[in-house]
Amino acid sequence: MNKPIRKAVLPVAGLGTRFLPATKAVPKEMLTIVDRPIIQYVVDEARAGGIEHIVFVTGRNKQVIEDHFDIAYELEDTLRTRNKTAALELLEKHRPQPGSTSFTRQQAPLGLGHAIWCARDIIGDEPFAILLPDVIIKSQVSCLKQMVDLYEHTGGNIIAVEEVPEDQTHNYGIVELSDRIAANASRISNMVEKPAPGTAPSNLMITGRYILQPEIFDLLSSQDTGAGGEIQLTDSMLSMMKGQHFASLKFEGRSYDCGNKAGFLSANIAFGMDDPKLAEQLVPFMEEMIKQPLAAE
Repeated sequence: MNKPIRKAVLPVAGLGTRFLPATKAVPKEMLTIVDRPIIQYVVDEARAGGIEHIVFVTGRNKQVIEDHFDIAYELEDTLRTRNKTAALELLEKHRPQPGSTSFTRQQAPLGLGHAIWCARDIIGDEPFAILLPDVIIKSQVSCLKQMVDLYEHTGGNIIAVEEVPEDQTHNYGIVELSDRIAANASRISNMVEKPAPGTAPSNLMITGRYILQPEIFDLLSSQDTGAGGEIQLTDSMLSMMKGQHFASLKFEGRSYDCGNKAGFLSANIAFGMDDPKLAEQLVPFMEEMIKQPLAAE
């Protein structure tokens, strides 16, 4: 029987330089998509996937993330006094249960692999999930829940993937597949980080969602630095692939890379359209904006 996936690691130590000056004092994970911080969407996905404990790997100037998931006594007391029941219930809904979060510090920017390694003692000897907080996924069923469902049948390690245009594969980590194990899942035989144009083994990119076995920590602890002089998670996964099963899941849904401005703005529009009242105002505005360049011509 496969050990359950109870814990997840969210690496949130990045500087967010693509969004300066907005991220000079505000962590990029706290930038909002409609009315929620990016990080809240990722935490909600983890919870919907059955995660019981979330480990945030933070850096300096990230205290506000911890505060976001804590009680805001003055605010909540004011809402209670003023009978703002709906707002109070909304805050309580998004607050983690006591003891269900941990925060550990990545003291130097040594790469994603190093950030995951920083959570080793909290995760312990059990499989765990990784959710990269730059990526939020819009789906009917939580992407992580889809991954956990596959894991319960296959065990091993699971990586979420989705299709990208062939001429864009050089911008992503791409998986190479062998035999199919389910309608939307296949065994992974190799992973290539940003392959040269025309050399990608598939058009399936790694989306930023993983289920990994704890042996990854031993590999990360001895992993040489890779691209950019950082400890790369992909390098250790490739080493682990020699002895463990890795599967891809082509999940149902769409990801938005909120680590870049276009993805961030696209996510705001996509999630904003879910609110009928907002959609009623957004659609005429977007139609007007689309026509403007044409009229200028």
